[in-house]
Amino acid sequence: MKKIPIIDSHTGGEPTRVVLGGFPDLPHSTLAEKLAALREQHDQYRAAVCTEPRASEITVGALLLPPVKVGSVAAVIFFNNVGYLGMCGHGTIGVIATLRYLRRIQPGVHRLDTPVGTVACTLADDGMVTIENVPSYRHQQAVTVAVEGYGEVVGDVAWGGNWFFLVDANHLPFGRSDIPDLRNFARSIRDALGKQGITGQDGAAIDHIELFGTPSSANFDSRNFVLCPGGDYDRSPCGTGTSAKVACLADDAKLLEGQRWRQESIVGSCFEASYRRAANGIVPIISGRAYVCGEGSLLLDADDPFKFGIQ
Repeated sequence: MKKIPIIDSHTGGEPTRVVLGGFPDLPHSTLAEKLAALREQHDQYRAAVCTEPRASEITVGALLLPPVKVGSVAAVIFFNNVGYLGMCGHGTIGVIATLRYLRRIQPGVHRLDTPVGTVACTLADDGMVTIENVPSYRHQQAVTVAVEGYGEVVGDVAWGGNWFFLVDANHLPFGRSDIPDLRNFARSIRDALGKQGITGQDGAAIDHIELFGTPSSANFDSRNFVLCPGGDYDRSPCGTGTSAKVACLADDAKLLEGQRWRQESIVGSCFEASYRRAANGIVPIISGRAYVCGEGSLLLDADDPFKFGIQ
């Protein structure tokens, strides 16, 4: 019976499952090499953590590793039910909350190594986490895609640690009861992008779709619905998606450096966002809160035909 110790948390309703051990050793120099080894040689462990019968489509896993850069508190590889993520905003907040719960860190600034870069994270005394994400940018503006059943849809292609197609959907009903319709719309957009060869930089697949609608109250600047790679939607406002949005707003001069943007999720949770300009582009600053909600071990029984999940 093999054990994988875990800590579960949620950030704005979106779960993060931090893996503390039980995975094969990844004795490689860089985090990119470690990710490649995990993906190519030990991918069944990802599936064991993030697919049924132990998890669902919304579970994001975070393999906690020793830091790879001097001054970092830890390194992390994010993954879900279908593959790996370069960066995960809500997951990073969840990792910091988990490190606090484990008493490995105290309030202050901590650096976390991710496959797309090192992220600075500030843990406040009250548990609020603020992350300075990787530099984000808009790759293409006002791209038109023909979507079966919906006609022409216009959106921006932007990078916030993952690739997004951002669509203004203010003309659509945007409440929790509308989630099935929003999900179908977003899935249709993603299918159309793939069929029509619309990609991120260097042909990268656009695996996140972000729709924007009217917020529930004047306390928020926008409300979003984010379709994740696994096919389900993000319960949080999505850290990388909010970063992509901030990059577009900055590019349009609709959000000034240091100005606050309050992004509401489809379930009503909120991230506060701003940005600073750096030599390498827009650096989004995202604040949110995670709550540890579970602790234990996943068990892999050698006789269990689904010990590595249902794929």
